[in-house]
Amino acid sequence: MSAETSDLTKVDSAISGLSSSPTEEKKGHRRASSSAAGVYNINDLEKEGKELQIAKETQKLNWKLNTSPATLDDKETLKKFLTSPPVKKIDLHFPLGLEVTARNMKGVTIKDALDAIHKQFKKKADDELELPVLAGFEWDKEESWTRLIVHQKKEGAPSGSGKKKNKKESYDE
Repeated sequence: MSAETSDLTKVDSAISGLSSSPTEEKKGHRRASSSAAGVYNINDLEKEGKELQIAKETQKLNWKLNTSPATLDDKETLKKFLTSPPVKKIDLHFPLGLEVTARNMKGVTIKDALDAIHKQFKKKADDELELPVLAGFEWDKEESWTRLIVHQKKEGAPSGSGKKKNKKESYDE
């Protein structure tokens, strides 16, 4: 019987020892982020006041929101970072209020942004979309540092004549 009580005290001391240490133990076992070097958190950029530059190639894509980005001919453009400096995630805001988030721990590419948009619109028919073609993205730091405004247009015009148009303007007509 005395052997059992000594075992119990050992167990008790182990439990009391554990109750104070799990928090310290867990901190050491956290996985390192899988992000690449030079890729920023958008909130850190806002704190530092670093400005974003959007890849101009997005304006020339003439991509329909309800078609897969894989159907685009220019595969090299899809691999480019959406913003400079590259970020891990960015919100894409549509003028009517829809917001999607593009994420990539190695830096959000144009393809990541198009994939996020396509996921929302893939089930829509062409005639359901008032402005079915991507015109480009706009970053307005006064409105929100952490998101890009998505601009759409009626149809995929040749790259020289495609004009940006807000959805708000089309409802006023």
